[in-house]
Amino acid sequence: MPKSEFSCNSQQSRSTCPVTFALDMFGDKWSLLIVRDLLFRGRKTYGEFLDAGDGISTNILADRLKNLEMKEIIVKSTDSENRRKNIYKLTQKGLDLMPILLEMIRWSGSYDPQTGASKEFLERLDNDKDGLIADLLNGLKI
Repeated sequence: MPKSEFSCNSQQSRSTCPVTFALDMFGDKWSLLIVRDLLFRGRKTYGEFLDAGDGISTNILADRLKNLEMKEIIVKSTDSENRRKNIYKLTQKGLDLMPILLEMIRWSGSYDPQTGASKEFLERLDNDKDGLIADLLNGLKI
């Protein structure tokens, strides 16, 4: 087996391994699903995340939003139309997760016979990833 370009041995602190660092930032399912909803589904409020159909509980959602904000993956602002509602938006750090999530979609499209990704989307991902990313970012109205 070839020697790795990076080290993840247990004698080092958790943050020195790049895989561990990434997982510490967004490694649980709920955080990634919130990022997914912001990137691909146009959701931006607590209620929209709660109603996304994934079954997240209110306490977990509140915790993950707080954690993503603390890690500067999202920012929270007050909705200009309803001052009691918060709007969540991805930071550049959060937007930079798009290629990772797209590769997860590609992988799932290859191995999950019941994938929700359309054939057209997967073909575009294979043939025009940069164009797809540009279109998705443009759709976010950053």
